[in-house]
Amino acid sequence: MPEHPIEGMMDTTLEKIKQMADVNSIIGDPITSPDGSTVIIPVSTVKYGFVSGGSDLPNKSDKQIFGGGTGASVTISPTAFLTICSGNVKMLRIDPGSTSIDRIIDLTPDLIEKISGMIKNKNGKGQDKAKSTETKGCEDKDK
Repeated sequence: MPEHPIEGMMDTTLEKIKQMADVNSIIGDPITSPDGSTVIIPVSTVKYGFVSGGSDLPNKSDKQIFGGGTGASVTISPTAFLTICSGNVKMLRIDPGSTSIDRIIDLTPDLIEKISGMIKNKNGKGQDKAKSTETKGCEDKDK
């Protein structure tokens, strides 16, 4: 049985969407700082929509008449950056979150790290000096 015309239109549209939105659109190429200590990886959100429709039109001849159309939309929005510095990975969101819960989730790793450091200092163990100099230059300056 021959392929219906709408199948060809859908295949062409889906192929074009694949060309526009590949995996490199979501996780970008890593960017390394000039001194090589920090790697930044951009992360994006990809949204796409697709619609198609058509109809076989009635006629008096044996010839098949078809009318139809397809359309698609792709939106790529930057979401965050992953930073890797001295083995520490952090996610820096572009939009800080719309709710308090989002903010709490973002701050939880830093809170756990600070509490852990306080417990070590209270027990007299302190921080390893080699580790503290290893991460120098990777801390958040605005906190």
